[in-house]
Amino acid sequence: MEFSHLVILLILLGCMATYIPVFMCLFFTAVLGFLLFTDLPLLLLAQTLFRSMDKFALVVVLFFILCGNIMTAGSIVEKLIKVANSLVSWLPGGLGMAGVLACGLFGAISGSTVATVVALGGFMIPALMDNGYPQKYTLGLMTTSPNLGVIIPPSIGMILYSMISNVSLEGLFLTGFLPGILIMFGVCVYTYFVFLKKKDIVRKPIPSLRELLLVLKDGFWALMLPVIIFGGIFSGAFTANEAAVVACVYALIVELFIYKTVKFRDVKKITVSSAVTSATLLIIVAGATCFGRLLTLENIPGKITETVLAAIDSPVLFLLAMNMLVLCVGMFMDILSATMILGPVFVPMLDAFDINWMHFGLILTVNLAIGYCTPPMGVSLYITGAISNKNLIYVSKAVIPFIAIQIAVLFFITYFPEAVLWMPRLMGFSE
Repeated sequence: MEFSHLVILLILLGCMATYIPVFMCLFFTAVLGFLLFTDLPLLLLAQTLFRSMDKFALVVVLFFILCGNIMTAGSIVEKLIKVANSLVSWLPGGLGMAGVLACGLFGAISGSTVATVVALGGFMIPALMDNGYPQKYTLGLMTTSPNLGVIIPPSIGMILYSMISNVSLEGLFLTGFLPGILIMFGVCVYTYFVFLKKKDIVRKPIPSLRELLLVLKDGFWALMLPVIIFGGIFSGAFTANEAAVVACVYALIVELFIYKTVKFRDVKKITVSSAVTSATLLIIVAGATCFGRLLTLENIPGKITETVLAAIDSPVLFLLAMNMLVLCVGMFMDILSATMILGPVFVPMLDAFDINWMHFGLILTVNLAIGYCTPPMGVSLYITGAISNKNLIYVSKAVIPFIAIQIAVLFFITYFPEAVLWMPRLMGFSE
């Protein structure tokens, strides 16, 4: 490692150790790196900052955030939970299963883990504990299940990876369905066996066909939202960017005129809240892009590639080392910053190991999704801890069995790429 590279790394780690916001750490490191180790004017960095936000691909992120906020303010989330409840709440641990299914349904619309935690955690955590579910199980479930928000498409992490790698966004979306389903299935099986012999947990009676149809009828408009998104994208009716806008318009119409739980006076508040969240994400993207420009000028990705290729000659070992590294990075960095930084570092190595770029994008996304609920910087840990008034250590212990399930799914999709790539190839999105 050259002296300049070591200094850049120490500046970044030093900033993060002082609790400076991540985007400021990245931008401050980039500024110092430009001043100390390049002869280029800082104006280039300013241009990089503004150009990083002037990307049409980011429109889809902004509108999916707005769509998620519309659903959270209205009753679409409640309808989705009721549908999930009616399907599995009569099974042992059924309400817990309903929680993970609801996270999957909400994630198929919002594209965000944090939005899923906030929208469903505040509702499901009290509901589970009121029905006799252990607090540790409840917090573990509702801290980790929202990871489905960035694994099941649409995913903000996948959108950013597509932007930096130029792989098909629609194809990348298709790879996310299998790991999402496997995680939901694994959690449901774990929940079933945990509560199989526990008679003190409240179970609802098996719903009759008439009751099930009534719930489905009541939730029809909510369930049609993911159908419209994915049906429109994969039928070619509209692009992923257009799908986000269509989803916003549809959700707003449903909440205003069908469910009538959002009033016209609420629209301004929802829009402003979405704008603030979107601005936060854009600032992170800008900081990460500036830092990425410094790495490129210093040729750090190229030198890392040379070092890795000299030390590792097996795709199996490369994927193992990459998974371990990204899991560690996810403990300290959010998915947006990590994707923008690690993507350009790893992508040049993929062809040497004959790894599909789309497959790698999925692995990277699942890895960093797990980082949302791993200490010390896992955002979901702090949100559910605040909801339940529990400290970081308690919540971190509660998530262990659920994290184990997600890591098992991660390694399955890592070493069985055909399991996730057959669908994009079938639809013509393999490259």
